[in-house]
Amino acid sequence: MKQRLTPATALLLVVPPLLWAGNAVVGRLVTGLVPPMTLNFLRWALAFVILLPLAHRVLRPGSAMWPNWKRFALLGLLGVGCYNALQYLALKTSTPLNVTLVASSVPVWMLAVGGLCFGQRVSRQQIAGALLSIAGVLVVLSRGQWAMLAEVRLVPGDIYVLVATLAWAFYSWLLSQPKEPPEIRQDWAAFLMAQIVFGLGWSGLFAGSEWALTDAHITWGWPLAAALLFIAVGPAVIAYRCWGMGVQRVGPAIAGFFSNLTPLFAALLSAAFLGELPHLYHALAFVLIVGGIVVSSRR
Repeated sequence: MKQRLTPATALLLVVPPLLWAGNAVVGRLVTGLVPPMTLNFLRWALAFVILLPLAHRVLRPGSAMWPNWKRFALLGLLGVGCYNALQYLALKTSTPLNVTLVASSVPVWMLAVGGLCFGQRVSRQQIAGALLSIAGVLVVLSRGQWAMLAEVRLVPGDIYVLVATLAWAFYSWLLSQPKEPPEIRQDWAAFLMAQIVFGLGWSGLFAGSEWALTDAHITWGWPLAAALLFIAVGPAVIAYRCWGMGVQRVGPAIAGFFSNLTPLFAALLSAAFLGELPHLYHALAFVLIVGGIVVSSRR
């Protein structure tokens, strides 16, 4: 049974977009150092090593993970293998503005996937909340100047982001449909490790194809090492832990609205790294995004 949106749950759902914003910034910084599919594989390989002391028992032959391998293989494909790999790939061929704009449609896809595939009733409040939240994202992307949105042109990279948002919507709804044994479901490290085990297979397959079909290369050094450490610990382990708990508490439809905080955080982080102070439109966007969350979650 889903709970009301409490301050503690709201905090849980704010942490992932903050870390994912940092992931987007770091992903852009290392574009020339490592191929996108390989970056995703290295990220989750490192996350696997980090979780190993906490969840090594799930790898044992008698573990409950193996009888449920189809479930974890699907979760691993959507959450570990596809989502960030497609975003990293999109940054190779699309502009940050386009990538963020297409990704801002997550709440809409959450509602659509829930209504069409999981029997979730979509209320007028949720639709109104989605419109408010997306309006906040558009304020950030346009920097308060709506004419800038007319300059957006879709390129192939935008399709990758669209597929990524669909994958994330299905992943989140699957999380809300618990089918795992309690010994795995109630142990966050074991639950995430089970997804990573199969997700590494998918991401390894994608990375191998990347090296076979392109002139992929890696520029090793401290910048790449630091980037890998951050995206493995923060956006991977911590963000996925918080997101999973939040989705279980309030459901993916409400949780999806929090993902629209990502471009706002990205704008603030970019401003911090570039030495630019936040503007008035950042505050307006924050009010619209949070307003969308409040409207959609009210009973």
